[in-house]
Amino acid sequence: MPTASQKQTAQAIINIFETGSVRGDYGNVTVVPEDPGHLTFGRSQTTLASGNLSDLIQAYCDNPGARIGARMAPLLPRLLARDLTLDEDFKFHNVLRASADDPVMRDTQDAFFDRVYWDAAIRQANAIDISGPLCVTVVYDSVVHGSWRLIRDRVNQNTGPVSAVGEETWCTAYVDARRAWLASQPNKLLRKTVYRMDALRRLIDQGQWGLPLPLVVREQEISTATLAALPPNSYDGPQPGTRLLAAQAPLPRGLDVRLIQLALSDDDRDIKCDAVFGSASAKCVREYQAANGLPVTGVVDVALVHRLLGT
Repeated sequence: MPTASQKQTAQAIINIFETGSVRGDYGNVTVVPEDPGHLTFGRSQTTLASGNLSDLIQAYCDNPGARIGARMAPLLPRLLARDLTLDEDFKFHNVLRASADDPVMRDTQDAFFDRVYWDAAIRQANAIDISGPLCVTVVYDSVVHGSWRLIRDRVNQNTGPVSAVGEETWCTAYVDARRAWLASQPNKLLRKTVYRMDALRRLIDQGQWGLPLPLVVREQEISTATLAALPPNSYDGPQPGTRLLAAQAPLPRGLDVRLIQLALSDDDRDIKCDAVFGSASAKCVREYQAANGLPVTGVVDVALVHRLLGT
């Protein structure tokens, strides 16, 4: 079975497939027309329609250290009911994005995705005598993305079981079979995901069975440095009120921006909590200032921070 380092590398590969980054984008919110999963969220893109999003948010809210658990808790009944109108609840989407700045949410996602996906992949790999790091990654990808049992059975029938042909031969046949299956799907979203198999096939062709570092997957470097970096779009500072926020180059980014955006979202402003203070954020600030009889500057100073955040 993979070592702790190899597990990190395997998960980084799937993070790249899911959200385009080595560490994974813990605040990624996606709604794609025709996606049967509907609203998806987090490092491994758990879905509303599966019920897993409800389980993840419940686990987060159950932690007394959750910074914004109180904001999410009222939505738990809708999540549990798999209420598809959440696809268009943009205030909720902003709360999800903001939760990525909370280490409790990141830890909750790590534990949740280990339990739901990684541990399940290890059980499936053990059941057919697969133990090599890259081969386990192949299994893990299908447990996350779907169709593991279907393609496993097809490869067993056409190629033979792992015990007869060896795990490297079997996994190569599996990747090829799954690519052909994805490419033949009527759903164009699934067809587009053949890149996952292409990337895994490239690692196979390079003989990277042990997942030695560094690796490059889909133009992303996986190394000890990138595995230890703060995840993208997650911020631990600056604290609100420690600087002026204005839409001037370089555009301010960080925790303070996100919290201001979240407060404006709560005030029904049309804003995306992306933690970047650009022209759209400045416009919402001006609208808020005008509506509340304040000087219309589009700049967030200490006084406005106190007013918006109640600090």
